[in-house]
Amino acid sequence: MKRAVIIANGKMENSPQVASTIREAELIIAADGGVHNCDALGVQPDVIIGDLDSMGQDEVRRRQAAGVVVARYPTHKDETDLELALQFALKDEAREVVIIGALGARWDMTIANVLLTAHARFREVKIRILDGTQELALLRPGEHLRLRNRAGDQISLIPLAGDAYGITTHGLEYPLNNETLRFGSPRGVSNVIIQAQAEVFFTEGLLLCISDKRGK
Repeated sequence: MKRAVIIANGKMENSPQVASTIREAELIIAADGGVHNCDALGVQPDVIIGDLDSMGQDEVRRRQAAGVVVARYPTHKDETDLELALQFALKDEAREVVIIGALGARWDMTIANVLLTAHARFREVKIRILDGTQELALLRPGEHLRLRNRAGDQISLIPLAGDAYGITTHGLEYPLNNETLRFGSPRGVSNVIIQAQAEVFFTEGLLLCISDKRGK
């Protein structure tokens, strides 16, 4: 399964998890201004994609001379640069994508970037958003989340697009047993992993899982 990393233009917190994820990537894509986050990480992307409004022509030519593929799109377009990067990864047969730098710079883009992971077009792609020690992953019905060797870490379960049903958890301080989390309710926030392996299952809805490896 091909693994891709997309580096976006939001605020970015580095961590050992971020560094190891980048090392293991088979494809690194910078979503336009994400190229500057690449520089901060000391990473040369394989692809830069977007309208390139965050880059000057000299920088574009320098990247191309270094062998980077540059995919330029019009400024007036329907897709965000991150969406274009996800489409590129999908066409390149990536089935696991980690997005770095997708949060924090602007609230509208932060919310849009999180919800983009729920787009039906990317249903067959396992997408995670990584921000320092925090990781966001969207679960669809029938999928489950398995977390190993992370006792003491925090996890939050937040329903999207309506209520989430049939939620059962193992290895969490506040367990759920075939229960419902209501859309808009913070009930699933700030649970704690108490075993070496924790699991989350559910049957209906969309569930955003946010884990934090910093623990309590």
